[in-house]
Parts: sequence; structure tokens; C-alpha cells
Amino acid sequence: MQKKLIPKKSKPEELDEEDAKKPAKGTPELLRGFRDILPEEQGRWNLIRDTVRALAEAYSFDRIDLPVLERSDLFQRTIGKSTDIVEKEMYVFTDPSNRSVALRPEATASAARAYIEHGMLERPQPVKFWYEGPMFRHDRPQAGRYRQFYQAGLEVFGAEEPIIDAQLILIGKKFFEAIGLPVKVQINSIGTPECRSAYLTELVSYFRPFRSKLPEDDKRRLQKNPLRLLDSKEEYTMGLLGDAPQILDWLDEKSKEHFMRVIEFLDEVEIPYELNAHLVRGLDYYTHTVFEFMPEGEEGEKAQSALGGGGRYDGLVGLLGGRPTPGCGFAIGMDRIARALADKGINPPQCPPAQVFFAQLGDAARRVGLRLYEQFRAAGIPVAEAAGKNALKAQLEVANKLGVGLTLILGQKEVLDGTIIIRDMESGAQETIDASKVVSVVERKLQKESGVTPAIHSPVSDV
Repeated sequence: MQKKLIPKKSKPEELDEEDAKKPAKGTPELLRGFRDILPEEQGRWNLIRDTVRALAEAYSFDRIDLPVLERSDLFQRTIGKSTDIVEKEMYVFTDPSNRSVALRPEATASAARAYIEHGMLERPQPVKFWYEGPMFRHDRPQAGRYRQFYQAGLEVFGAEEPIIDAQLILIGKKFFEAIGLPVKVQINSIGTPECRSAYLTELVSYFRPFRSKLPEDDKRRLQKNPLRLLDSKEEYTMGLLGDAPQILDWLDEKSKEHFMRVIEFLDEVEIPYELNAHLVRGLDYYTHTVFEFMPEGEEGEKAQSALGGGGRYDGLVGLLGGRPTPGCGFAIGMDRIARALADKGINPPQCPPAQVFFAQLGDAARRVGLRLYEQFRAAGIPVAEAAGKNALKAQLEVANKLGVGLTLILGQKEVLDGTIIIRDMESGAQETIDASKVVSVVERKLQKESGVTPAIHSPVSDV
């Protein structure tokens, strides 16, 4: 029998209250932590998607679409069994084939799996991917954080040179500039697993005298994953970080050299940055460079305010059984970015506003209208209509609400005569013209009003 889809290791008393309720007979409601992205929000989301795609293609990244469902051990092996994601937040269940599977909590591990499985080591290196889509974590919902959330990311496999780290940071910075969100770059190096070993011994020694006063989660981190103490959001623990040993002091020479060269490349392209000795990111596979994009001038905890981040993961492919291959990448939180855009009042239209409204009276007019509508679409002139309304008055009310400048009126008489009426919605003036010339006449009127030729916007031209 198939198991219910619940977070791994969740106990009944830990589940949301509404999860324990029996399905109501009324209108179904959203699960807590999930949401609908409504049409009025899509302008911001299109801005994010389009900008990511444009930058990724400009820097020669190929799109890859990864499955939402993977074997659960993919994430347990890569993210780390003692991380909050694996211990508390993953949606893990047994599928009908009796396999343990998980909704992906992040995409880098899936990208590494795809790199190995499809033999991409044999391709010219580096291999560069970009992707976007939903991720899932049973985290506590709060502003800008959802259990189904969206990320877009760029990954580079097969290059260990520091210039890759710097270029990814550059691309991320350019993305935020392009959408109008100023951010600052925070950066750190966590070195290699080998040089981290001695540092972790020192870090544990520092925190051990305070163990009895640490919050329960941080007591567990001290025992299982002490590096995560640097990323703690607990007030008491954060107060201890100022005097904690810094990992930069424990880097080996190779790690120091790599990090310094990343910094030099950022200086070369004039990307400002802040060194953050407590930045470690939340996944076990990171090595060397780690970085985050923080909103300028915003106070708050990192996990709540970071709009994106990433770093180098040179051991990830080898961890999954592939030939040791360096890698580096970053992802942006699309939900948080959309919310930040809304806070700044940035709300582009979902699609170009209609310039013309088409009013039709009767079935004969509707048949002709279908053909005329396609002619305007081919000419790149956005047209609106209310084909479900029969009365001319009701249709004109819709045209007024949309704020169009021109309305085309086609009734039974006009169909028989081969004509169409053009109504100026501001002045109320009307003229009757040959229907075969309506597109060219409307184009001239729009050009005269705006002083420019109407922009072509069609599904074909945007691809």
C-alpha cells in the first residue's frame, strides 16, 4: 500500500494542524505553505524568467529540465544526512514500485546526476546548464518562504579555475541589476574537507563550554555538523559568533590561492563584495568559494533575506560515483525576488496591453472577427475582445475598463457591406472603412498617436 506523502521523520504531533484534519466536504483549500501565483503577479515572474534566460543564453548556458521526483538517496548522499533539509524538510515517500523517492529540495544534485548519467564528461568541458522550476521543502512557512518554491540556477561542471566562480557571481549581480533590485555580494571560502577538519576541531572546542546554554537544534549541530553553527539563527548562538575562530585562518595554501584569485577577478570587473566569515551555506557538498546575494540596505537574518546564493562543489560528482569533476553554480529564489519586486512597486504587465478592442454583434460578425483577429495578431497589434457578451453597450464598457484607444465594431450590416466601424474611445468619433484595409488603417492611427510603429509581439517572435 502506498504511503502518504509526508516529510521524512515527521511524527503525527509535528504535522500541521490542518494535515491531521479529515478532508472537508466544502470547497477544497490550499495546503499550508503552498500557493497559487495569480495572473496579476505574472508580470514580475515573467521579468525574472525572461532575464534569467537572456543572461544564461548570453553566457552560453544550455537549458536542462530536471525531474521533480528523484530517488531519495540522491539528496541524502549529497546534501548531507545531518542537515535540516534531509532530517526535517524533505518530502519522502515510497512509490508503487516500493522505492524511496523524494520531491527535489534543490536542483544541483539532480544536475550532477544528469551530468554523470548522460556521459557528459565526454563532451567539451566545461558543461554549462541553466534551469528553473519548483522545489519542495517542508519548512515553516513565512513571508517569502513556501513549501513549494521556485528557483532558477546556473551550474558549471568540468572547470576548477577561479574565473568560473567570479563569472557566476558577475552573472548573478547583472541579473539583479537588470530587474532593478540592488544587491550586495557576500563571499567566503570554506576550503576543502581536509583543511576543514582541523578547523572544526577548533570550532567545537570553542563552543563546548557553552553547550549547556545552546538551543536544542544547535546542541545537535555541535555534535553532528558543527560548521552549521556559523549559520545559526538562534540569538544566543549568534552572540557567540563574534569571538568564534574563523575558517579563513585555517585554509591551506591551495584554498587561499583559489580564493584570492576569485577576489582578484571580482576586483577586475568592479564587482563590490563583502567578506563574511560566517557564511557557509546549508549544504554539505560545498567546497572553497561560497557566496550569497543580499538585498541592499535590508536588515534581517540571512536565511530570510538572501535572494540567491551558491558556491563551488568540487567533490559532488565524485560523491555520486562519477569521475572526480569540479563544479560551481548558484541559484536564485524566485519567490523572494518576486516579493522584493512587489515591495519596490515593480510590476511589469504580464503581456503588452491591448491597443485595440474588437466588438462584434451576431454570429456572422464573430466568424469574420476570428479571421480579423488573426490578422491583427500577425501584425503584432495586441487586441482584446469580449466574445461572450452580446450587447454592444456591455462590450464598450469592457473596452473602457481596458483603456484602449480604438474599438472596432462589426455588426451584421458591416459584414454584408464588407466594412467595419472604427470608434475613437476618447472623442467618441466613428468612421466606417473597408474591412480589408482595417489593419493598415489602425496601424497608421496608432503610429500617429504614439509616434512609433507598434511593437511586434507574438508567440513566434518571442522565441
